[in-house]
Formats: sequence, structure tokens, C-alpha cells
Amino acid sequence: MSTDTIARHRRLLNGIPSQPDLSAPLPKRILTNPWTWIGVVLTGIYAACLWSQYALMTADTPVRGGVVPGINHSAIRDSFWFAMPTLLFWIVLFVIADRFRPQRLLVWYLTLGWGAAVATFLSLHINTWASEQLSIVAEGTQADPTTGARAAIYIAPFVEEAAKATVLFGVALLARYQLVTKLNGVALAGLSAAGFAFTENIIYYSRAIMYSTSQINTGDAESAIHELVWLRGFWTAFGHPLFTMMTGLGLMVALRTHSKVVRVLAPLIGYLMAALLHMMFNSQATFAQGMMRYIIYFAVALPLVASATIYAVRQLFTESRKIRARLTDYVRMGWLNPVDPDVTSRVRHRAWALMVAATRGWTVLRATLSLQRTLTELAYLRDAEVKGVIDTAGQARATELLYQTRSLRGLAIDDPRGQKLSLPTLRKRQPVDYPPPSYPGPAGLGGNWPAGPGAAPLGSQQYSRVDPNWGPPPG
Repeated sequence: MSTDTIARHRRLLNGIPSQPDLSAPLPKRILTNPWTWIGVVLTGIYAACLWSQYALMTADTPVRGGVVPGINHSAIRDSFWFAMPTLLFWIVLFVIADRFRPQRLLVWYLTLGWGAAVATFLSLHINTWASEQLSIVAEGTQADPTTGARAAIYIAPFVEEAAKATVLFGVALLARYQLVTKLNGVALAGLSAAGFAFTENIIYYSRAIMYSTSQINTGDAESAIHELVWLRGFWTAFGHPLFTMMTGLGLMVALRTHSKVVRVLAPLIGYLMAALLHMMFNSQATFAQGMMRYIIYFAVALPLVASATIYAVRQLFTESRKIRARLTDYVRMGWLNPVDPDVTSRVRHRAWALMVAATRGWTVLRATLSLQRTLTELAYLRDAEVKGVIDTAGQARATELLYQTRSLRGLAIDDPRGQKLSLPTLRKRQPVDYPPPSYPGPAGLGGNWPAGPGAAPLGSQQYSRVDPNWGPPPG
């Protein structure tokens, strides 16, 4: 076996990607990239799952003694716009939280789409089947009214959390080298949960619209719908993201440890914590009444959300210190500049460098962004070596990153401190005020060729642009 083959095999075992061949044409690189085909296949699966749910929700359901009409297109359209602000809020929040080593845009899209399409599809069918198994219907009697509550408390939390978290394990298998911080797990888990909540909200809002507009005892239908939108889209919108974050954190702990026991137990404990929180939420939403709901909300739910927020903010500072410490190792070896750890580890320095680069052209901006990503990858590569997550195969990748850093130095903004934006001047250029000519020229006063006293007219035999009396100084 050749040396190159052995090196590629070692990199593969450590999850380290190969250096891309940038000399190939862009269309060829896109078509040969496995992520392209993963995105195409999963997009088709997402579309099929959403269409299946749409067909199921809009179809009339025959029941004993009549038919339950399906949800119409108008209700789904209105519910889509009611649910959209909550989805946009979570997308912006989790994308901002995924700093320092953010995932590629395609991974964000696939994670969000999985929660919105596949996770809801699986949960819908599995929960429905489980509810039927739990129902107790005797001949000539109606179904047990507690069936829905039992399914919501004992079945739905485990099914839904497993469906939402499946995509996290898929990303970990395909790109575990890219998952390096707990914030990566929080962001991806939150996006999957936000997509799930988006589709679920559309279903709940649509059913509420259909019921409130067809039943006279609901009172003001529009007010009832807006109350539900505020309840699910604002007051309790944190539910699904908070639950699934537990699984994401457990997965990230497993990926960044050398212990085999922790690698097995951490994701399992995270999933069980997510299911437990989900079960508590559903049970209180089902049984708590009156003042008890407010007590649980303000005494339990909001403190949990505040704790999760504080933890995420603290992780930003933790990752900043980690990047600074790991890049300092390379500074001590003489391979990086002394300013690199401080500039790369601080969000404000990175942002200012990108702003300065943006005012100096697309080439400088692209080089600056590439330099920041290269140094960040180098820091987390060193951190993986220190923790024993990867072996000596990471040294070859470190050499590639150091050479890439050196090649970007001359063009990228590597130290933005003290630099200013290269903005175009906004002042209107003033015309130069030249004094008028002292003598009339051949074209009249102010002509192109001002003439002094005794000068020959333009075009005459005596005319010369150079005074014939001029010459070198005598002596």
C-alpha cells in the first residue's frame, strides 16, 4: 500500500477532510461534492413528506356518525403566515449563536428542513398509531377520553425528540470534524426543533381556524385564533428548541471526549433529558389549571429558559478562551504572528476585520474570511489533538492550514486594530479656480495658447513653442 493511500486512510479514520482541488472547474467541484447530492436527495424527501402531510390534513376523515371535514387551503395559508415570525426569530438566533466555527449553509438548511418535514411526518404517523394502541373502545361505547392525554405525555415526547435529533446524528456521522463546539450542537438542535415547531404550529392554527369558524359557541373566532398564536408562537415558543438542545449538548460532549463510556452515555442522557422536559411540559399543559399554570410558567419554565440562555452566552466566552489558548501554542512554535490569537478569538475583532475588508473589495473580503476560518480550524484541530480525539494524522492537516495562512497574509486583513474603513468621500468635488490669463491668446482672451507681449502669432514662421533664446546657463 502506497504512502499516500495510508495517509488518506488515516485521515478518513479521524474524520479529517482531504484538501479540495481548487484547480478543477467550479461546476465539476459542485457535481463531485457529496454534499450536493445529499442536499438534492433530502430535498426530494422533504417535499414528499410535506405533501403527504398536506394530503392527510386536507382529506375528509370518516368517523362514527359522520365525516370530519379536512383543513382547507385558506386555513393552511393563513396559518403559514401566523407561524412564520416565530420561525424567523429562531433561525436568526441560532445562526448568530453558531459562531467561530459555523456550519455551511447547506447543513443549516438540511437540519431545519428535517425538523419541518421528516420529523413531523414520523411523529404524526407514530403518534397516531400509538394513540390507537392506547385507546380503549368497547362495543357500543365511545373512545376513552384520556387516550389523547396519555399519548401526549408518555408517547409523544420520546417519539418527537427522537425524530428531531436523528438529523444531528446524521450530521455527526458525515461531518464530525466540523462539529467542534457545544454551540454547534445547540444551533443545529435548535434549528431542527424550530422547523418541527413551525409545521406543528401550522397544523394547530389550521385546526383552530376550521373549528372556530364552524362552531358558533367559540365566540369571536378571530380573537380565539390570535390567542392561540400568542400562546404557541410567543409565550411557549421556547419549548421544542429547549428540549432538543439537551440532545445536541449530549452529542457534542460525546464528540469531543476520548472516553468511550462518555461517548455512549452522553447522547443517551441528553436524549432522556429532552424527553423528560418534554413530558413535564405536556403534562402541565394538560392538567394544570388556573393560577397553577402561571406559577409553573414563571417559577419553572422561564428560569429554565434563562439558564439555557446564560449557558449559551458563557459558551461564547469559553470558546474564545479556547481558541486563544490553542493558537498561542503555534505562536510559541514560531508559526503564527503574536496578534493572531487575540484577533481570531474575539468576535468584535473578527467583525471589524470583515467590515474593513468589505470596503476594500471583494478579493480582500474573501481572503479575510478565508483567513479567519483557517485560523479557527487550526485552533480546533490543535484542541482535538490535545484532547486525544484525533491522532498524528492531524499534523498533515495542520501543515496545510499553516501554508494556507501564509498565502493569505498579504491580501487579508489579519490585524484590524487601528484600521479605518475605506469609504468613498461624500463631498462634492470643487472645480479648480484658475486665474484668468494676463494676455490675449491666439483664440482670444482665455485662449488655449496665452501669448505674452511681442509673441509671434500662432502658425507664423517665427512661432515656436520653445523660446529659441533658451539654453544652458553660461560659464
